[in-house]
Amino acid sequence: MLTEREEAFRVLLHWQKEGSFIKESGLSPFAMELALGVCRRHLYLEYFVKSLTKKLPSLEARVILEMGLFQMFFMDVPDYAAINDSVELAKSANLGESTARLVNAVLRTARRQGEPALPPQRVRRVSVENSVPEWLVRRWFDVYGGDRAEALAKATLERPTEWIRVNLQKTSAPVLAEKIGITGASILYDRFIEIPRDVGVKLLLALPEFVKGEFSFQNPSAYEVVKLLDLKPGLKVWDACAAPGGKTALMAEMDSSLEILASDSSASRLEKMQDLMNRLGLTNIKTEVIDLAPAQDSATAPQHSSKFDRILLDVPCSNMGVIARRPESVYRMTPESINEVAELQFKILENASAALAPGGRLVYATCSPDPTETTRVIARFVKAHPEFVKVGEPVLPGLKDSRLDGFFAQALEYKK
Repeated sequence: MLTEREEAFRVLLHWQKEGSFIKESGLSPFAMELALGVCRRHLYLEYFVKSLTKKLPSLEARVILEMGLFQMFFMDVPDYAAINDSVELAKSANLGESTARLVNAVLRTARRQGEPALPPQRVRRVSVENSVPEWLVRRWFDVYGGDRAEALAKATLERPTEWIRVNLQKTSAPVLAEKIGITGASILYDRFIEIPRDVGVKLLLALPEFVKGEFSFQNPSAYEVVKLLDLKPGLKVWDACAAPGGKTALMAEMDSSLEILASDSSASRLEKMQDLMNRLGLTNIKTEVIDLAPAQDSATAPQHSSKFDRILLDVPCSNMGVIARRPESVYRMTPESINEVAELQFKILENASAALAPGGRLVYATCSPDPTETTRVIARFVKAHPEFVKVGEPVLPGLKDSRLDGFFAQALEYKK
């Protein structure tokens, strides 16, 4: 088990120093649970460490202490094992005998004293208890009110529900569920199967059914977004921010007669999409590198020579609606970065909308519910382009089902 703790320590240290994504590190299940758990509860664990030490230890020692505390208080690991392995980890990381003694003393004190008292002030308490930065909690209090803000903060600590999307061109959800041994699981929209907690994603990736393209991994919120496009047979569709390709593949699986262009600003991300299309056996998708938000010194805005009946615009965002799935994102956000990404979103929306055919429909989507990135971008765009009108109310799948990601999507039609 020390080896797995060493893996988690290495990845957490790299995350603290470089901001790298933990899920992309290829950790073993135990190391992944430990690393993601420590990341998800980092502010609380940091608060815990501060309550136990007079002087804040080195970054390396803090990471080991946070790992030890997480195992003791949030994992099914015996205290003695968490303490002993944390001490051994300090030694194997060559942090010196004094650090090993510090780790031992601090964790034994934590076992004896238990968890620290939380701050009395509500915003600060919600921030610490749920490891959401205080500025963001205050923002949620201002936007949603205290009770919903606290519920949002608590939701970031939940282990997200994992789903597979069945390729209905190759099989059906009940048949696939029986083949891979997860019968009795919840099925949504006839094509999404909820993965039970005790079934590992890595095991599913190794199955021949995955290799043969009978399923992919995707949250059903994607279907709620795609439904707004009101797809019809034979339509010309542009997925303008397509990579990594989940929604593109979903549309292609839904109707093989659609003519789909999938574009992204990154050639390497589109290359990975080609592998996805090959595995799933999808032949109605073409890819093209298109940067919808070129640098300021670019002479002209990007234009596409074709006109499309439908455009899906799943824009880059703060990831505020999927913090539980991407816990690193909450520590990267700042008020300034949210304003900057909103400007980027507006620019992408303006540039992409020029390729919509009259009478066509565009769906603007973001995995953030924050008004700065959603309703305000839409309001600004519609005011500047009155030929576009909103169709119905925005869709927020996570509000009606906590198992779904916190997407926002709004349909627009070109009425010129």
